[in-house]
Amino acid sequence: MYILKNYNYILNTIKILSKTATLIVVTKNQPLDNINLLIKTNHFHFGENRVQEATSKWKNLISTNSQLKLHLIGKLQSNKAKDAFQIFHYMHTLDNDKLAQIFSKLESNSSKKIKYFIQVNFGNEPQKNGISVDKLDQFVKYCIKDLKLNIIGLMCIPPIEINPSKYFIKLADLAKKNNLNELSMGMSNDYEYAIKNGATFVRVGSKIFNKD
Repeated sequence: MYILKNYNYILNTIKILSKTATLIVVTKNQPLDNINLLIKTNHFHFGENRVQEATSKWKNLISTNSQLKLHLIGKLQSNKAKDAFQIFHYMHTLDNDKLAQIFSKLESNSSKKIKYFIQVNFGNEPQKNGISVDKLDQFVKYCIKDLKLNIIGLMCIPPIEINPSKYFIKLADLAKKNNLNELSMGMSNDYEYAIKNGATFVRVGSKIFNKD
């Protein structure tokens, strides 16, 4: 089946470029049959953009398979934070005080601890989420020291350019500056550039699920 062929190609490419990078298969709008196909290959890291869709698709799967790890990679509205907390293991789009405060409170009343990436918006592009570079250091310290959140790394979606490497390099430098080890960067069209510049998580969907 073309999905498995595409998946194996992506996975092998990642393994050639990195010994440690993790592939997050983005399953937005994908039916359960396609998801189960990949779970049967022992793939366990998946990404979703919307909380409601993720909950309806993944609640039962997660309850029966503790190895599954679900990543939120889309924008999160504060009124959906509680629902997101229930279903996701990783958050890749933390970028403001209000969300951070909500998750800190949720964690204080639960044994569950989520792993967080802070999203950086390099170009201050209004159509994209993320905290600006000049506010990043202070926000990282606030989340870790004051709110006790497990901030593991940074995430970005670079401005559309032929070669996004300069943004991946910048993100790696910012992570190092803030003593963060993980980098969530790279999607279907640029994951190879991302891995070559230090990505530890790449988010790939269309390259796996599209026939062409």
